[in-house]
Amino acid sequence: MKQLVLMLLTWWKGITFGTWVHTRLYGEFVGEDEFGNRYYRTKGGAIDVGLGFQRRWVIYKQDQDGSAIPPGWHGWMHHRVDTLPTDETYVPRAWEKPHLPNLTGTAAAHRPLGSLLGSGRRAATTDDYQAWKPE
Repeated sequence: MKQLVLMLLTWWKGITFGTWVHTRLYGEFVGEDEFGNRYYRTKGGAIDVGLGFQRRWVIYKQDQDGSAIPPGWHGWMHHRVDTLPTDETYVPRAWEKPHLPNLTGTAAAHRPLGSLLGSGRRAATTDDYQAWKPE
């Protein structure tokens, strides 16, 4: 019962009731990424008449965070490629960093020098800047 109430009332935590029904009726599971996000498309890869292309969607494992989609799945979701990442053998490069969640609004958020919440002071401006003055 608790899961049903959460599904009805909390759209930011996982799947909603409407998405669950749509997925059960019209969706086809195509894969899962390393974060547990599940990816779907219209059954049989059918083209949506109203859109003119195949519908693709993701059901997030935890919070609804668009930055939690890995690059391969991001390309597939946005119709950049039609090959599923599960069908490819991809080896990450040494310079690629692991995913970090969106840290905006947290204590770990980026705060540049000179911002109200940042530490330190912004570097002084140089002589190449002249403020505009109305005549």
